[in-house]
Amino acid sequence: MKSSIILFAVVLSACVLNGCSSMDQKSTYVAPQPVSYPNGVKVETDSEYIAAVERIARRRGITLQWINLPTKRTTVASQ
Repeated sequence: MKSSIILFAVVLSACVLNGCSSMDQKSTYVAPQPVSYPNGVKVETDSEYIAAVERIARRRGITLQWINLPTKRTTVASQ
């Protein structure tokens, strides 16, 4: 009985390790599509908003860490 449990555990672990080693890491990766904006639109970091939020956070004693910086879209005047 004890040997059959050990044999089952060995076979199970071999199957699991074999399945993990055969996984291709890039098989599920899909590259993000590039973002395109219409002509005359410029995307830039919203510095004024960032400064305002950080000022309020400092007053309240909150540590702030931006993960995705806020952006704003501006229209560029054509020449």
